Amino acid sequence: MDAETSTHTEPAVDEEVPLFSNLDLFLFSLIVGLVIYWFMSRKKPEHIPEFKKLDTPAPTTRETSFIEKMKKTNIIVFYGSQTGTGEEFSNRLSKDAQRYGMKGMAADPEEYEMGELARLSEIKNSLAIFCMATYGEGDPTDNAQDFYDWLQENDDEDLSGLNYTVFALGNKTYEHYNAMGKYVDKRLEELGAKRIFDLGLGDDDGNLEEDFVSWREQFWPAVCEHFGVEALGDESSIRQYELKEHTDLNMNKVYTGEIGRLKSFEVQKPPFDSKNPFLAPVTVNRRLNKGGDRHLMHLELDITGSKIRYESGDHVAVFPTNDSTLVNKLGQILGVDLDVVISLNNLDEESNKKHPFPCPTTYRTALTHYLDITHPPRTNVLYELAQYASDPKDQENMRKMASSSPEGKVSTRSCYTSRPSLNILAILEDMPSLRPPARYYSIASSSKVHPNSIHICAVVVEYETATGRINKGVATNWLKNKLVTDNGHKSTVPMYIRKSQFRLPFKTTNPVIMIGPGTGIAPFMGFIQERGWLKQQGKEVGETVMFFGCRHKNEDYIYQEELEEAEKNGVLTQLNVAFSRDQEQKVYVQHLMKKNKEDIWKLIHSDNAHIYVCGDAKNMAKDVQTALHEIGEELGGMTRTQATDYIKKLMTKGRYSQDVWS
Repeated sequence: MDAETSTHTEPAVDEEVPLFSNLDLFLFSLIVGLVIYWFMSRKKPEHIPEFKKLDTPAPTTRETSFIEKMKKTNIIVFYGSQTGTGEEFSNRLSKDAQRYGMKGMAADPEEYEMGELARLSEIKNSLAIFCMATYGEGDPTDNAQDFYDWLQENDDEDLSGLNYTVFALGNKTYEHYNAMGKYVDKRLEELGAKRIFDLGLGDDDGNLEEDFVSWREQFWPAVCEHFGVEALGDESSIRQYELKEHTDLNMNKVYTGEIGRLKSFEVQKPPFDSKNPFLAPVTVNRRLNKGGDRHLMHLELDITGSKIRYESGDHVAVFPTNDSTLVNKLGQILGVDLDVVISLNNLDEESNKKHPFPCPTTYRTALTHYLDITHPPRTNVLYELAQYASDPKDQENMRKMASSSPEGKVSTRSCYTSRPSLNILAILEDMPSLRPPARYYSIASSSKVHPNSIHICAVVVEYETATGRINKGVATNWLKNKLVTDNGHKSTVPMYIRKSQFRLPFKTTNPVIMIGPGTGIAPFMGFIQERGWLKQQGKEVGETVMFFGCRHKNEDYIYQEELEEAEKNGVLTQLNVAFSRDQEQKVYVQHLMKKNKEDIWKLIHSDNAHIYVCGDAKNMAKDVQTALHEIGEELGGMTRTQATDYIKKLMTKGRYSQDVWS
């Protein structure tokens, strides 16, 4: 075989053969390198530091069973309260029980399972009292809405073991006088409950306090007779709170006017509501009227960034503060240091409210932000204060004023703030306003046009009493002094939104008739803005008719430029203005309605118009309704009864809405 063609060559005898070829070494090195790289580059486990376990208490669940809380109690007083009066009456009734060897507790129906009413029969000599206020167009108050729904929805409920009575709070100038109290009284009877005393009707247009005291003085003897118990004869003061003064408390833990959460005014967090108001900067504060003695004002509140939403017709609630001059005067008269930090602690361990207002706080803050110190005192306050009068005649007079006797009813009760013998402790313990007194104003703007601003239209309340004293409205005078900038700082107003049923019709083609003299024009400014915005969007908008009234054209024709511009642009199809005192014979909105009766009747009867009335409930709202009855009689061929029923049906259908006050 030829050597060049051979496929295999024998090695030399003394040459070593390598164990790995160069290729093997390369591949081996590559694998080792990859393995080392993987170990070096992979994520190392994070070191978890050890922390000492904190001993945090387990979250407590809110007790929703009032039966469980009533093991030592046999009387429970539920309240439906919007401004605090119903709640205050409930507290007084629950304290009264002690004088009859019983024990009572006041309760917010929103916080409890009201289906447990049937279980009250498990408690000996049990009684449920309901202090129910009516809000709006015969509606329940916000905190009684769930209870109202429960009563409506539970037809099969058996309340035959329930003893009850109802005291209703309302105002007879309103169409649906005491509707909520009347409904609760009637509905409980329908479900089998036993009424042990007649329904009480409190009228805020007259004297709500006297109505309550008169009812209460007849109610307790009836309770004693029903349960076979006797009064203990103990007429001494029954204190609900004890006062504690703090000397070494960290001021960061002291409330300075907040409604709910401590420091909520420093760190604002949505959502904003009655317990967490938004501090809205005032961007506009101007006088609306051109002359006259009154001060009508227009305010604008900035809600940018708050996530607050509102609709035309809603109300804005603001939390005013009392006049600092009055607060300082009280401090001087009572001889106390207003900056001392205090707490009022509830002595009733079963009560949900540990304090009547946010505590700890100072006397100054309590009197400025939390207590209503401008209204005449309740009779129970006068009774408590009598014991502090050093003169026996003064004691007797104050106790007379606190009674429901004829002498007491005619006695003047306005003297209490000028008596140096009154003790601040008694005032703080018994002052009726157990929550900040919010004031509600119809919003005078549309969120479609002003999404980041809320407008208020109000008249500043200031008048001279029969004794020559000048009385000033708390909220309006406070708002009047809210300058856009105060010493370089923006003025702010604690506020939130309260929804309303005062709404424009869903169909934009429906005509609307708006009747609102004076500051009753407020919600209609929002309506007009919204109807104008809808037209700009190309929507077909029905007729928009306005009836407005004021005293003098040259003095208090408020929003004149805006109204006339809306009429010029066709947003207002009719603008009818009554100037009541510009001529010898007074002319009001109802007179202009009768002049335009043919148009009004056609819009209502043929064109499905919606009617809106805003303003004074006592006179104007009734006169407007009477005018509509007369128009129905004359142009509809109806009797007065038929015309009255016709208007009532419009209300039932939601085509006649009122936003009125007395």
